[in-house]
Amino acid sequence: MGLVNVDTIREARRLLEPVVRKTPVERARDLEPRQGGPVLLKCENLQRTGSFKIRGAYTRIHGLSEAERARGVVAASAGNHAQGVALAAALLGTKATVFMPQRAPLPKLAATRGYGADVHLHGESLEEALAEAVAFGERTGAVFIHPFDHPDVIAGQGTVGLEILEQVPDVATVLVATGGGGLVGGLASAVKAMKPDVRIVGVQAEGAAAFPLSLSAGNPVRLERTQTMADGIAVGEPGPVTFEHVRSLVDDVVTVGEESLSRAVLLCLERRKLVVEPAGAAAVAALLEHPGVFEPPVVAVLSGGNVDPLLLLQIIQHGMTAAGRYLSLRLRVPDRPGSLAGVLTRIGELGANVLDVEHSRISGRLAMGEVEIALKLETRGPEHCADVATQLQRAGYRVLV
Repeated sequence: MGLVNVDTIREARRLLEPVVRKTPVERARDLEPRQGGPVLLKCENLQRTGSFKIRGAYTRIHGLSEAERARGVVAASAGNHAQGVALAAALLGTKATVFMPQRAPLPKLAATRGYGADVHLHGESLEEALAEAVAFGERTGAVFIHPFDHPDVIAGQGTVGLEILEQVPDVATVLVATGGGGLVGGLASAVKAMKPDVRIVGVQAEGAAAFPLSLSAGNPVRLERTQTMADGIAVGEPGPVTFEHVRSLVDDVVTVGEESLSRAVLLCLERRKLVVEPAGAAAVAALLEHPGVFEPPVVAVLSGGNVDPLLLLQIIQHGMTAAGRYLSLRLRVPDRPGSLAGVLTRIGELGANVLDVEHSRISGRLAMGEVEIALKLETRGPEHCADVATQLQRAGYRVLV
């Protein structure tokens, strides 16, 4: 099977025109000093169903025969592909059954059911859900809609690349969140056919980086396990179709850590006013973790925005810690009235915000007549953290960071 060509992607574009949104491109000026030129965000988090997945799912299901659609479709997903399949099936008049891992985020589960799909929870990983979806299709005749490893899916996702070339004609580098490789493979097929000098870079989470190993081996390699907050790109093994696209067309695949992912989510929310899930923010995480590496103008694809609010709260806290905006420290002070009030007053004068305070007289580490105050503070960044600690020491407090 050959690579998907740009004419096929253009056909998918015409098919999808009345179905999907041409998502906006937003300038990210706060990221530009680290890159040395323009940085733009392709906002697929604002797409229908909250991610790019509707593009590939609709293209694939539309390509089925009437007899195949009558049997229904089945899919497996951590959430975004599930929603894309559910909506596409509803629009095309076929029944969708979706298998999701047991711990799939509740908002993605509710949204998938809201689009009309019959949802089953199965297994601890996407791979287990995939195996069950394939078995269901074999039992019932439902057509399996793979989340990434099919030419029609790749063609649909490739329409993102056509839009980027129209919106940013002088683009030099495109950064793309990469799990199974459908988006980066399709986007590369479109972009390389029209502007071969544009550099396409896939971005994977360190805890789910199957492509670097696979590319080194020359064939798809299965990871023993995946562990990352970016569940949307936590794919343990590339498919044979997407692997060939990435090997042939993608210039590089880089990895990012969990701290960079959380900082990227926080930056998108705080500075760009965009809700982006960890997988969707992987391209921005690459800009944070690898400053100055990518030739501008850079387009970073925000691939999805479907995030559990509880997870988002944890990510924000993690991101603020990673950005040096939380400070935890312990002080030893004399055990006399007004000591705690004096500490808190001084912290307020230094411009830090007290999030949590614990006052303890009971510890074998303490001298007679001494108490320990444990503090968690919100600060303006690493320099402010250092200044707060220094000023407290100068005020005569014993500071234990």
